[in-house]
Amino acid sequence: MTAPPRALQDRYPEGFARCFGCGRLNREGHLLKTVWESGEGVSRFTPRPEHLSVEGFVYGGLLASLVDCHSMATAAGHSMAGAGLEAGVDETPRFVTGRLEVDYLAPTPIGCELELRGRVVEASTRKAIVESTVTARGVVTARGRVVAVRIPESMQRA
Repeated sequence: MTAPPRALQDRYPEGFARCFGCGRLNREGHLLKTVWESGEGVSRFTPRPEHLSVEGFVYGGLLASLVDCHSMATAAGHSMAGAGLEAGVDETPRFVTGRLEVDYLAPTPIGCELELRGRVVEASTRKAIVESTVTARGVVTARGRVVAVRIPESMQRA
């Protein structure tokens, strides 16, 4: 039996693993996990009752934070693939958000698993532009376009 792929976030260096959205060391956060599959990042997340906006629907800020963290991991996976590294095995490089745009296309129901898919559409050594979607019950409910920037030296710890 093959083990499931490890998430990109599982291999963030410890000093960068406390993000509210995706940090494995932040038990109060969302603990979003992204795997690298066939050139794209894929995440799954089930909103909890406290993620409610209006009865029956997910709060838009949650969707933005999921798109944000998912896109950072997608940029990292793309960077790793280009460098010949194995996503979920080798240490995952950190990216931070340079710009985040989210279009809300349809109400997102609460109580079902959401699927996020992201793909890098443009990249350089310093940044990547990632386009991501959020799908609920087969309907794309949100779309994001994110500029992911390699973590600047000023944010790195010695």
